[in-house]
Amino acid sequence: MNKILVANRGEIALRIMRSAREMGIKTVAVYSEADREALHVLYADEAICIGPAPSNQSYLVGQKIIDACKVTGAEAIHPGYGFLSENASFARLVKESGLTLIGPTPEAMEIMGNKLSAKAAALKYNIPMVPGTEEAITDVEEAKIRAVEVGFPILIKAAAGGGGKGMRVVEQASDFEEQMQLAVSEATSAFGDGSVFIERYVSSPRHIEIQVLGDTHGNIVHLFERECSIQRRHQKVIEEAPSSILTQEIREKMGACAVDVARSVNYVGAGTVEFILDENLDFFFLEMNTRLQVEHPVTEMITGLDLVKEQIKIARGEKLSYKQEDLKINGHALELRVYAEDPENNFLPDIGILQTYSTPKGNGVRVDDGFKQGMEIPIYYDPMIAKLITYGKDREEAIERMIRAIDEYDITGIKTTLAFGKFVMQHGAFKEGKFDTHFVSKYFNADSLKHEDEDEALMAALIAALSLKKPEVMQSQNQTAAISNWRKNRVKFN
Repeated sequence: MNKILVANRGEIALRIMRSAREMGIKTVAVYSEADREALHVLYADEAICIGPAPSNQSYLVGQKIIDACKVTGAEAIHPGYGFLSENASFARLVKESGLTLIGPTPEAMEIMGNKLSAKAAALKYNIPMVPGTEEAITDVEEAKIRAVEVGFPILIKAAAGGGGKGMRVVEQASDFEEQMQLAVSEATSAFGDGSVFIERYVSSPRHIEIQVLGDTHGNIVHLFERECSIQRRHQKVIEEAPSSILTQEIREKMGACAVDVARSVNYVGAGTVEFILDENLDFFFLEMNTRLQVEHPVTEMITGLDLVKEQIKIARGEKLSYKQEDLKINGHALELRVYAEDPENNFLPDIGILQTYSTPKGNGVRVDDGFKQGMEIPIYYDPMIAKLITYGKDREEAIERMIRAIDEYDITGIKTTLAFGKFVMQHGAFKEGKFDTHFVSKYFNADSLKHEDEDEALMAALIAALSLKKPEVMQSQNQTAAISNWRKNRVKFN
C-alpha cells in the first residue's frame, strides 16, 4: 500500500495523513470548492477538487472519490468519520473498483448500521439489552401494549438513525401514538427510513463505549472504554478515558461483550461498541459505530497505540501484534470538541473568520485541528474546529491540564465551546464523577458563562486603567504585580 486517498476534510483528514506519512505512505486529498485553501489540501502529496461546496455534490458522491483514486493511482481509501465512512453501498463500490477500503466489510456496516439488525446480531452472544421491542413497530396498538409491559417512561427510537433524530421520550400511554408519529416522520426525513422501535427509558444514563480492533485473521481485542456522557442535543462534547465510574470487573465484562458484538459480524478494522450504563451500574448494548470515532485520541493516549496506523496495518492484511493481556491502561485522557457554536445560545453554530487562532502548548496537551488564523469557518459542514486533548498521570492532572490548555487557547471572531469546556471541568459533579447524559440540562444555562465574561471585562478595565497611570507612578512591573494579585484574589469578591 503505497498511496492512500483520504475521503474526508478538516482535522481528521490531517490526522490520517500524518500517520500515513510516518509509515512512508503517500496521500491524496479530495476537496470541495469551499476547501481550496484548507490545511489538509496543502498537506497532502496530491489534491483533487471533487465538486461544489455542498457535501451532496462533493464529499458524499462516491463515484467522484473512486475517480480521484484512478486519476492519482491511490490503492486504498480512508473514509475518516462522517460522510461516507459508514455507507455500505460506498464500501461495495470501493471493493468492486478493485480498491481497498480502510474499514470494515459492507456486510458488517449494513448489519450494525441498523439498530434492530445490530441488536439481533448481538443477541446471538447474549449481550445485555435494554428491555423493549426487538423488531420495528408495525402495529401501534400492539406496540402500546408492549410499552405498558416495559413500563413508562419509554423511548421511541429510529432504527436507522443517530444523533437524537427520530427519538422521543414518552411519559404515559395517552401520548404514545402522537409521539410515535413524530418519531416516524423525523426518521423518514433524516434517514429515508421510518422504522422505529421502543426501549425502556433509562432516566439517569451514562454513555460508555468500548474501542475494538479486529484483523482479517479472526483476532479481536478491545482497547478499554471511553466515557462520553457530557453531551448536547444527544451529541458528545467531552470524552474521557478511562471512565471514572467503572470497576475493573465491569470494565472486563463490558470489554468481553464488545468483542463478542464485533465477533457477531466478523468485524475487521477499528470500531466502537456503545453501551448505556444505568444508575445501578448495569450496562446494555446501544449500537456499534463501524468507523474511527471522533474521540479516538483519548484511547490512543492511554494505550500508546496509533489507531490510524493500526487501521492501515489491518487493511494490508497484517495480524494484530498484541493480545488482550498485553494491553494496559496508562494514565488518564480528556477531549474537548472545540465547536464553532454559541453555548449561551443553545449551542447554535456560529460562522465567521478566525481573527485570532493560537493553540495551547506544553506537556500533556494535544490539539487535532484543521484551521489556522484568518481562515473562515464554512457553513456547509460540521462546525467542529478542533479537538483539544489533555493527558495526565491521573484524572485530576488531566483536568488541571485541560483547564490550563483552555485558558491558553486563543480564538476570536467566532463563539466556541471553550468556555463551556472550562465550566464542565470546574463543576463539582464532573470533578467527582457524579454525572450522566443530562449534565447540560441539569447544570448549564446561558448565565453559567457570564461570570467568566465579567471577570474578563474587569481584567480588561484594570489593564486599561493602569495603562493611563504616569510611568513614574506606575512602572510596568507594578502593573504586572497588580494584575497578578487581581487574578489571585478575584475569587474573594465574587
